[in-house]
Amino acid sequence: MATTSFVELASGLLEAMGQRLDSARPVPEGLTIRTGDGFLYAFLENPDLVSLDTIRRLFGDGDEIPTHLVVLTPGRLPLAISAEVLRRGGTVVEGNRFHELARQLGLEAFLGEEPRAIPARPRRLLPSAQQLDQVMGRARTWLDWGVPALALRFYRQASSLKPEYVPAKIGVGRALLGLGLVDDADRAFREVLSSRPDDLDARLGLAAGYGARARPKDEIEVYRALLAEDQARLEVRAHLVAALVDLNDWAGARVEIEALLARTPEDAQLRFLLGAAKTKLGLEKQGEKEREEARVLGLSFDREVILCQHLGLPSPAPRPGPELLPTPTPNVRKKPAVSRPKTPVKKTPKPLAKKVRPTARHPVPSRKRK
Repeated sequence: MATTSFVELASGLLEAMGQRLDSARPVPEGLTIRTGDGFLYAFLENPDLVSLDTIRRLFGDGDEIPTHLVVLTPGRLPLAISAEVLRRGGTVVEGNRFHELARQLGLEAFLGEEPRAIPARPRRLLPSAQQLDQVMGRARTWLDWGVPALALRFYRQASSLKPEYVPAKIGVGRALLGLGLVDDADRAFREVLSSRPDDLDARLGLAAGYGARARPKDEIEVYRALLAEDQARLEVRAHLVAALVDLNDWAGARVEIEALLARTPEDAQLRFLLGAAKTKLGLEKQGEKEREEARVLGLSFDREVILCQHLGLPSPAPRPGPELLPTPTPNVRKKPAVSRPKTPVKKTPKPLAKKVRPTARHPVPSRKRK
């Protein structure tokens, strides 16, 4: 059974996200909370007590299967268990990310941490505008981190603070797409287009919905229509590249990548994609040259591995780093002479002292006599 402080933390997290609680139920591993939109939040205090049976039971919890399961724990779930949640379409927020969520909402005291210092903000915004800015910042952070379930919470909170705020509505649609709720996402984008028919982000969202429904040709057609209206729309061309890559149309992707690189020639990821396109088209040497250029431009090894896995390319060989270089032994290491301070004793020439024995008539020769 969860401790009282953990139950208070779970309730505080959902309340701070502006959620309406339909029901809460203690479970042996912690606490489950169902919200008004069909999400089931499972707060599991001790991940060591969680089993695969726990996860299967959570997915069948209640009379109806939840739209989406979100598992939150301050520790780390075993890999097999977190993989099972993700396989079933759920979300996992564990370890450092759970702690970061508590810090964002000012609840770190429940974790035994000192409150985070609030950065000074300029007074040019009203308190309501500052609150909206904070909520939108949290939403974008979680969407960038690949946790659309939490991003959706904050985008909806922002919409409740300012119902006419279009970026929040667009964010709701993108988060729904990330959760695989394509029909709900379409409704969100169409709501924006009903009042702003030329909104580019909403039109891009509808196009992405075609891709989510495995209709890439329709998605590409929308992107090309948007480019026909304005060739300078780089974000549209970037979406087009992604759709062409998913369709395995590497010849078309190469044309669009080169068009993007003409505007941003130092983009390391685009340079890598151009190398991948040339490799897929049978130009291996040119492709490797582009990939090497991408590394020079700053493409990290981890990012290159992720891109290779996504594109079906062989993973790159580990790059040599300082830790892979042989460490010189003490016998071979040479230190600069300037690192050793000279002393008066070292300045006395030893051979001269051996040749002339000091006596009363012949003292040790001085530098002046030399």
